[in-house]
Amino acid sequence: MLEYVKAKLISYNALVKNFGSLSALQLANYIIPLITLPYLVRTLGPEKYGLVNFAIAFTSYFAVVTDYGFYLSATKDISIHRHEKEKISDIFAAVLLLKASFFILSAIIFLVLLFTVRKFYHDALLYSISFIGIIGSLLFPIWFFQGIERMKYILYINVSVRVVLTAVIFILITQPSDYITLAFLYSSAQVIIGIAGILVALSKFDVRLKFPSSITIKSQLKNGWNIFLSTLFISIYTVSNTFLLGLLTNNTIVGYFTAADKIRLAAQGILGPLSQSVYPFVTSLLEESSEKFRSFLKKIVRIAFIIGLITSVMLFVFSGVLVEIILGNGYTESEKVLRIICWLPLIIYLSNSFGIQAMLPLKFDRAFAIITFSAVLLNIVLALLLVPEFLARGTSISMLITEMFITASFFFYLRIKKINII
Repeated sequence: MLEYVKAKLISYNALVKNFGSLSALQLANYIIPLITLPYLVRTLGPEKYGLVNFAIAFTSYFAVVTDYGFYLSATKDISIHRHEKEKISDIFAAVLLLKASFFILSAIIFLVLLFTVRKFYHDALLYSISFIGIIGSLLFPIWFFQGIERMKYILYINVSVRVVLTAVIFILITQPSDYITLAFLYSSAQVIIGIAGILVALSKFDVRLKFPSSITIKSQLKNGWNIFLSTLFISIYTVSNTFLLGLLTNNTIVGYFTAADKIRLAAQGILGPLSQSVYPFVTSLLEESSEKFRSFLKKIVRIAFIIGLITSVMLFVFSGVLVEIILGNGYTESEKVLRIICWLPLIIYLSNSFGIQAMLPLKFDRAFAIITFSAVLLNIVLALLLVPEFLARGTSISMLITEMFITASFFFYLRIKKINII
């Protein structure tokens, strides 16, 4: 009995530490860019700021392909086998090999599009520099650190690089023509983070690089497939909001939208760490007891609802003040956008609790993928209907309706399966 209590205390202590590390990381990921946001939107202007974000949105599709579904599937496998060093090394090597293969495939597709589509060819240097940042995503083993529940290393690496990046931005970005330099700084930071992450994993945790077994490679491909589809679908309807907006309107409109969305993301980042730190924990908890799993998730849902509601209401009430202080007078359109997307934190917190924290550990991967695919179709149709008429606000409305659809679908699917976590 004493050993059981001791084990539970260690487990919860790890959860609290991981939540603390990821909270600080999330704060850095959103607050540090928020420090540079007022400077960048004023220095670059809506048009160039929008162009850089459009390039990031375009290359994000290839990042999703490279990441596959490993950020969840590999996290789960690492968590289960965390005390088996040989197995950990095998999984680690398999994931890196597969990610490298997907990166090469992505690079080929990217180059074909770059030299055949006029919009991309016109700014080939910008898109090429933005694409290089995917190397950082390829290398950084966030799935490994989450699986072994040592998130503090993610924190140390990210914060160190982003603090330096912030200082360099203020030094080097001084006029609209520096937008290429900004893209270079963003990509360089990603690559440095990736290299540092893999070096820490190899040196600190005795992980060995070797050629993985064919069984592990096939297992990782199979385990990540449904999650990859879901992630791809989610990426299509989130990244495509910026991408479609750029195709249907212009870079200035993209600038208005992405500037407002940066404020929303900064506020929404409050509960991001809870999601990331809880996933490996609930996966292990489900192995132990389904009742404890459901009981714990009920608490998470309540926390998500309360914090999400407060966050969304505060964003709505202070949207005008936030836009004026952070973005300045030239971004009045961004205030209209923020008043619509301010409700996304509440909806997405609940969606995450129902989907990632409940459905995926319960192996409802197929249903998860079908729901997200349906959301993609809904979002594209809504965007095509609303954007030509309402521009950035059309994209905002499309996002809001799509997220509401996803959250409701996850909830009702769980109810159909008689899983009550409210």
